[in-house]
Amino acid sequence: MAHLMKNLKVPPNSTSREEARKRTFDFFRLACRSIPNIMEIYNLDDVVTPSQLRSTVASEIRKNAHVTNPKVIDMLLFKGMEELKNFVDHAKQRHHVIGQYVVGRKGLVQDLGPKDEGISNFLKNFYSSNYS
Repeated sequence: MAHLMKNLKVPPNSTSREEARKRTFDFFRLACRSIPNIMEIYNLDDVVTPSQLRSTVASEIRKNAHVTNPKVIDMLLFKGMEELKNFVDHAKQRHHVIGQYVVGRKGLVQDLGPKDEGISNFLKNFYSSNYS
């Protein structure tokens, strides 16, 4: 898969919105095809499934669905290609991938277990007032 990324060039500019849309779909296909390779490189099998990563890529693309200017779409595709190339070339570390694309921008998932057993009322009030 790395040999595909080395020969890939970003075309100068899309001439229309339809051409930019086609390039977006091509980028999505390329990203989905590289997911198994990325999972192998970063050893993500124990953390996430390929379908979850695929849906994360799709949601990142959908996040910019409101953009209609072809030049802006090309710029976003260029940034996406650069990010994908960094993944395939192993330019990021595992915790970067997990933090950005597995856990996501919402932050860490909180444990629902009873961890505050044995904590004084003062600390419970302190945590609830300062961290909620």
